[in-house]
Amino acid sequence: MTTYLRSHLKQLESEAIYVMREVAAQFERPILLFSGGKDSIVLAHLARKAFYPGRIPFPLLHIDTGHNFPETLAFRDQLVDELDVQLIVRYVQDSIDQGRAVEETGPNASRNALQTVTLLDALGELRVEAAMGGARRDEEKARAKERFFSHRDEFGQWDPKNQRPELWNLYNGRKHPRENFRVFPISNWTEMDVWQYIYHEGIQMPSLYFSHRRDVFVREGVLLAVSDVVQPQNGETPQNKIVRFRTIGDMTCTGAVESTASSLADIIQEVASARVTERGARADDKRSEAAMEDRKKQGYF
Repeated sequence: MTTYLRSHLKQLESEAIYVMREVAAQFERPILLFSGGKDSIVLAHLARKAFYPGRIPFPLLHIDTGHNFPETLAFRDQLVDELDVQLIVRYVQDSIDQGRAVEETGPNASRNALQTVTLLDALGELRVEAAMGGARRDEEKARAKERFFSHRDEFGQWDPKNQRPELWNLYNGRKHPRENFRVFPISNWTEMDVWQYIYHEGIQMPSLYFSHRRDVFVREGVLLAVSDVVQPQNGETPQNKIVRFRTIGDMTCTGAVESTASSLADIIQEVASARVTERGARADDKRSEAAMEDRKKQGYF
């Protein structure tokens, strides 16, 4: 790894740690949103470095759709034990049972959007003032509009036209009662930065990110994994392929990519030559041109 690259990653790391420490200093009840994906794993790693030798001073919050990959949940539990950090889990199924959310029906049904209801309820219940997440500006055009400290109103909604300036690394955490912030410490990172940092730091990753054999089928251009909650319909033929996942989320909308990348070095090389963004395989982003922005305005991650 070149001196320039090490310096670049160190600068990104320092920025993210500074943001996390600002959150801990400005807010009484922060949390870290944890999905089990690479970005939230990197956030947990950064949090450990930011507050070492002390423990991470805020809990991890996971919104479980009930349709998570088993590998994701197993890795989550292993990481929480290793970090010795509090894990709070809230379930989309509970929101459905309570009548707070309505299960989608049909072949493209997903619980991904229903996470918003569960998340907002959890933030209110826990009286969270700042929720840190692993969103990055390079992922999607709506996320490119986010500030580091992204203000949410008392309903948890985001107004992209009403965000505060952030000059000279000064972050304004002032808010009215019941308002809160989403904070994105790795906003300036790219997918390549994330993987190079994982490689440089030797961070363990879920097996889903590396090539493996899995039964998959194509639905509307997305390669979905066959599972208990995702089954091929008429005309959709399952095939056993060597695949991996560039992003990890709900099984109903997270697409795989055909790949033989079995190591971090292989993944870095593959990302360098990719011509499609990592969210290009997410079915939930294909529902409309403004799908992500619409969900964020409603309170999504």
